[in-house]
Amino acid sequence: MTETDLIKGCIKQDANCQRMLFEQFGGKMMSVCLRYANDAMEAEDIMQDGFIKVFQYIHQFKFEGSFEGWIRRIIVNTAIRHLEKKKLHFKEIEENGANTPQLDPYAYAHLGQEDLMKLINQLPEGYRVVFNLNVIEGYSHDEIAEMLNIQPGTSRSQLVKARKMLQQQIIQLQKIAV
Repeated sequence: MTETDLIKGCIKQDANCQRMLFEQFGGKMMSVCLRYANDAMEAEDIMQDGFIKVFQYIHQFKFEGSFEGWIRRIIVNTAIRHLEKKKLHFKEIEENGANTPQLDPYAYAHLGQEDLMKLINQLPEGYRVVFNLNVIEGYSHDEIAEMLNIQPGTSRSQLVKARKMLQQQIIQLQKIAV
């Protein structure tokens, strides 16, 4: 069955097509949800709400561009709405010093994707959300500001602080590994 056939079946509310669509995209979208949630149960809730919206609005898909990208946007927006309900806060974290040591690029080579995701998930919620939206999803600071109802400058500063915190975490791992 082609992707177009699958979409048309979902528009007709064919349960078999809906199941197939969920099976095809559920794993990738769960990864997206896990980046915004505090735990797997919360991620599952976000994903379930997101797929309900996918099926509810699938008739609006215009068959232009990536269908996976269309689904991802719905899932990300659902995650953001979920965070808003929890009252997402943007914290100011005390910095340990103005001179952060430069990180050897070699340190990144030893970090696997799973390790990096663990470090990202340990960031404070505001840092994590902005980092994910900008670095992983590719949204601009203006888009993030609109999505999160913050100023673009807040988005920029949260990203800078998230990167600095990640850098410090990697430096700590590097020291442990030596």
